[in-house]
Amino acid sequence: MEAPLQAPHGRAAETATGRALLTIDSPDAMRDLGRDLAALLRPGDLVLLTGELGAGKTTLTRGLGEGLGVRGAVTSPTFVIARVHPPLGDGPALVHVDAYRLGGGLDEMEDLDLDVSLPESVIVVEWGDGKVEELSDDRLHVVIARAVGHEEVLDDVRQVSVYGVGARWADAGIAALADGGADKA
Repeated sequence: MEAPLQAPHGRAAETATGRALLTIDSPDAMRDLGRDLAALLRPGDLVLLTGELGAGKTTLTRGLGEGLGVRGAVTSPTFVIARVHPPLGDGPALVHVDAYRLGGGLDEMEDLDLDVSLPESVIVVEWGDGKVEELSDDRLHVVIARAVGHEEVLDDVRQVSVYGVGARWADAGIAALADGGADKA
């Protein structure tokens, strides 16, 4: 039985404009989901990733990088806070931010100049919930939770909620992710 969609920090899920609930059973499947999500993204998109340590946020972002066709290995930017991966072709750059160690909201993020990068890049922020929403009225939230079954945590299985906020995501094909990929929208 699927759990109802829960919006981070108590925000009403009714503001979501597109949604998909998925069960991901391996790191490879999480990377594949990232590639599928990349097909939905365009310059100016803000993606917020929420999930506990080890949930698969960076693995998903690796898939996004592969799908967007960016240069360089996508690794966790925990110690550098942000990494820019330029495009190999005509697509957007990927700006990968880890806001875990940043305590404040957008004020503390200002030094990263994310508002300058946003129009021509796809910005992915791990641990960004409650910190960077002011960057854009339109954003994509990806919430990753470890699956629990019969009182135990299933090691590689994740429950993933993907939902858009704002008009940009109303007809973006998010629901098709649950059917096996954005390219089937």
